[in-house]
Amino acid sequence: MVRYGELSTKGKNRRNFIDRLAFNVRKSLHQFPNLVVKAHRDRMHLQLHGEDSTAVMTSLKKVFGIQNFSPSIRIERDIEAVKEAALTMVKEQFFEGMTFKINTRRSDHEFIYDTNEINDLLGGYILKNVPGIKVKMKHPDLCLRVEVRVNGIFLSSQTINGAGGLPVGTAGKGMMMLSGGIDSPVAAYLAMKRGVEIEMVHFFSPPYTSEQALNKAKELTAKIAPYVGHIKFIEVPFTEIQETVKHDVPSGYLMTVQRRFMLRLAVLLAAKRNGLAIFNGESLGQVASQTLESMVAINDVTALPVLRPVVSLDKNEIIKIAQEIGTFDLSIKPFEDCCTIFAPPAPKTKPRLDKAQEYEARLDIDGLIERAMAGIKISEIKSGETFLNQQEDEFAELL
Repeated sequence: MVRYGELSTKGKNRRNFIDRLAFNVRKSLHQFPNLVVKAHRDRMHLQLHGEDSTAVMTSLKKVFGIQNFSPSIRIERDIEAVKEAALTMVKEQFFEGMTFKINTRRSDHEFIYDTNEINDLLGGYILKNVPGIKVKMKHPDLCLRVEVRVNGIFLSSQTINGAGGLPVGTAGKGMMMLSGGIDSPVAAYLAMKRGVEIEMVHFFSPPYTSEQALNKAKELTAKIAPYVGHIKFIEVPFTEIQETVKHDVPSGYLMTVQRRFMLRLAVLLAAKRNGLAIFNGESLGQVASQTLESMVAINDVTALPVLRPVVSLDKNEIIKIAQEIGTFDLSIKPFEDCCTIFAPPAPKTKPRLDKAQEYEARLDIDGLIERAMAGIKISEIKSGETFLNQQEDEFAELL
């Protein structure tokens, strides 16, 4: 039994949010063919039909839009059958000195007994048949939840927290500028938590960056794919642009002009793929290209919103989230991306917009962009996929 949480505040749009959540749940649990998902206005029910409940719950924890859920059993609307099922459930978990309480919620007000009567009937029956157990209303060892619905009475004794947030896809689509570092996968996770469907945009520069660096970005995508089922991954060739910028632009402005090109390309991809915003992993003041002056100089190339979910977090806060979502260990593997390979020794921390525009005017902007767009590759990455090969440590030593 799945409870929605924040979706309960959505008023007239609630049905759309619930339908999207049901779609995401089915997609995330596609490996369980016998599972049946039924999304109602106030609850969602997942009927197992023999599927492994532990494995289902492990996957369900990562679906955004779920407040919490409970493994439950459904009983016919017969109070005697409910009493026997409740007794069995309590006996299975009983230990000496256990305390318990009954918590009934009755969404079907036509049922013959009200909530207080159900609490008394079940509580009295358990006290009579389980010697040594005691009632405790605050913080009991066991809380037996009873939900009376039109299609049956549901019993549960365990509540598991979900991922919270909003169902992915209810807040539109955004293009995520994914590097191989710690910050951008965390930013992607936080964007998804607010309902954004993301597509990963990764810039790579062969032969300066290895195939392993590209595979690392793909595997990072696979690490957060369980939160939605699968994610589109867009590879953008960036070698020509970086070589040209390095040759024709003063060293201090290399990073600024490169990132202006990256943003232009991400915006073009958004236009082609119905994206409404650009997301990145910038944290204010963390590196030279992430000062307010740099952001102004880079954002100048577009009017599309550029959103930065980790902008106000410090590095330790970002690392903590990365560890929680399982991307940290992969992010720190030494396969360098194009941003680090072509990083200048002394980038401008306060670049001037007019200077960036002046240096950029020397370049064939349209031609460089056109050739990069012609070389993009789009793939779909699913939960659990791996891309780094067994010799990754040997490759790392050569970098």
